[in-house]
Amino acid sequence: MADPFMKDKGMAFHRWLRRLLLPTLLLAWASSSAATPSPEEHAVIQTLIRRVEQMSTLTFLRNGSAHSAAEAAKHMQAKYAHFKDKIVTADDFIELCASRSEMTGKPYLVKLGDAAPVEANAFLKKELRAVRGLPPP
Repeated sequence: MADPFMKDKGMAFHRWLRRLLLPTLLLAWASSSAATPSPEEHAVIQTLIRRVEQMSTLTFLRNGSAHSAAEAAKHMQAKYAHFKDKIVTADDFIELCASRSEMTGKPYLVKLGDAAPVEANAFLKKELRAVRGLPPP
């Protein structure tokens, strides 16, 4: 004959498992899941970077130094690879990878030809609208 005490002990263990351990494991799994852009957003980000790379008159001003469009694109790619697990959208990419220096906090600037420099954030958001086929703001 089975011991009723052992049956109660087994049920208590299962209740503990369901009420405490399972939610804890689910929470740990959810918080460790990295955010990554969807394939569609990844394609938009890559298109935005290529668009910058192909701008022959673009000068990218970063931490007081001038960089070519190709150098700017290479820098953005490197930061994208570094922050990819924190990026979901192209807007996230612009904020995390292409707007300001992580070291100094200073905003990046973009200069087209002889035009006055503008903040890279605003410039890239305008370019992103064009990539998405949206009219300028």
